[in-house]
Amino acid sequence: MAVCSFSGRPWASLITCHAAIRTAPAPPPSISFPPNANPTPLPSLSCALQCPHFKSCSGCTQEYDLHRPATLDEVTEFFKKHGVSDFTFDSCRLWGWRCRAKLAVRGSPTNPLIGLYQGGTHNIVDIPECKAHHPNINAAVELLKQGIRELNIEPHDEDLGTGELRYVQMAVTTHNTSLPFAVRYRNGKVQVSLVWNSRNENSPSAEKLNALAKYLWRYGGPNSKMHLVHSVWVNFQTSTNNIIFGNRWRHLLGERDFWEHVGGIDVSLTPSSFGQANTRAFDSLLRKLQKYVHYGASVADLYAGAGVIGLSLAVSRKCSSVKCIEINKESKLSFEKTAERLPGAVDSSISWHNADASVEPLFWLVGSDVIVVDPPRKGLDPSLLNVLQSIPSLDGKAKLPGSPSLKAKDEKRPWILRAREASVQIKRKTSMVESQSTPETLIYISCGWESFKKDCMSLLSDKSWHLDKAHGYNFFPGTQSIEVLAVFKRGPAVKPKKKKLGKKNKKKSSQGASLKYKIQMNC
Repeated sequence: MAVCSFSGRPWASLITCHAAIRTAPAPPPSISFPPNANPTPLPSLSCALQCPHFKSCSGCTQEYDLHRPATLDEVTEFFKKHGVSDFTFDSCRLWGWRCRAKLAVRGSPTNPLIGLYQGGTHNIVDIPECKAHHPNINAAVELLKQGIRELNIEPHDEDLGTGELRYVQMAVTTHNTSLPFAVRYRNGKVQVSLVWNSRNENSPSAEKLNALAKYLWRYGGPNSKMHLVHSVWVNFQTSTNNIIFGNRWRHLLGERDFWEHVGGIDVSLTPSSFGQANTRAFDSLLRKLQKYVHYGASVADLYAGAGVIGLSLAVSRKCSSVKCIEINKESKLSFEKTAERLPGAVDSSISWHNADASVEPLFWLVGSDVIVVDPPRKGLDPSLLNVLQSIPSLDGKAKLPGSPSLKAKDEKRPWILRAREASVQIKRKTSMVESQSTPETLIYISCGWESFKKDCMSLLSDKSWHLDKAHGYNFFPGTQSIEVLAVFKRGPAVKPKKKKLGKKNKKKSSQGASLKYKIQMNC
């Protein structure tokens, strides 16, 4: 791997660029590639996309300088203006970084098209040589196309509502920690989730569905010449809206459990769980985040998903307690399986709650030293933002609204009762004194720059919080998006006091200045 550093203006952030030369794996012998699918030249170290689908495909919007998104200067200047002069930016892996892709299936049985919509249309752009995809996703897509042709599978027709295969989700696991990272990444296996146009497995097309799954397993499973496929799942969806997945899932072949290793822990993800597309970049962000949480902290992880951030902190920072709050009930199973694999030495009170963090958010914040928020692109819910701004005024109060000290038998609020029913509790081995403290640190992970700026200005407006540290990550090379990790501390920023020089130091300082002046004059 070639590693190079770039710098822009004199004050610009440190930019680390990782340019890894890619070699696409050979396809299974049974796959017949079209004549024009010749190997493309390897991307040069000029950080250019060099993708044949650019402009026609809506996935990437920046063709050159992948290591430097167009918004980087604005982001750097924003943080400098608000007291963070040491902002850093990690460009991460520039090609073959996407380990999770949702792709539409259209066309015909003889000429299937698998890719993304063209910008502003519902016309599918076939992207067999996508430079963002992990190479094994492209190989699995080609295997799927071969199966569609041979088994006469009918791709979905949106206008008529007909067809059998609507979408496919490809997710790569690089979990095998017995191998060096570069090797296990290259050898990643693909979980294939087929979105089938029927209500359930008893539909007339069920026979063709099973035949397609067996085809993928025969030519991509562990007994094939090239082990490519981790497992095959199906999701049943007949809705006419733009929602990709329905509510009904079935495991067909291969391993049921899908594991990934990030942030120092093994993470379980179901096909319906939210998973970061850029696994390596997410791992880098988690490692950095962990440094800003003190040992033994009490953490509230809001918008937690399957609790990956919270659980990684429980292990790495030996947190006394971790509360994960997530509105999507589908994440519960992933949390439970991940928690089961935590090291036995972890002594932390850990819980996951199926709740909306925007409803009386103070209930979840009381008793925590550190808050971690990872909201969707739209940013923080207004109610949560308001509570964060008002936290300083709550210090010292004998009893806070929504305090954990409220006994369970006295709780009447229905949304709290429902959250408790759907919660997962892991009690710590040693006893812990219940705290009514309010948070001193807020860690904000953002995938939407505009919404982050707005939330940030609100938090800084009345000096309830100040920015302490900030880092950027190139989660989506080829786009203008920057993933931000920002650390806020309570209260206004404190300017460092200048040390008073003693008589001896003053004399040395004046001599040094005189010498420096003489050297400059002589030069």
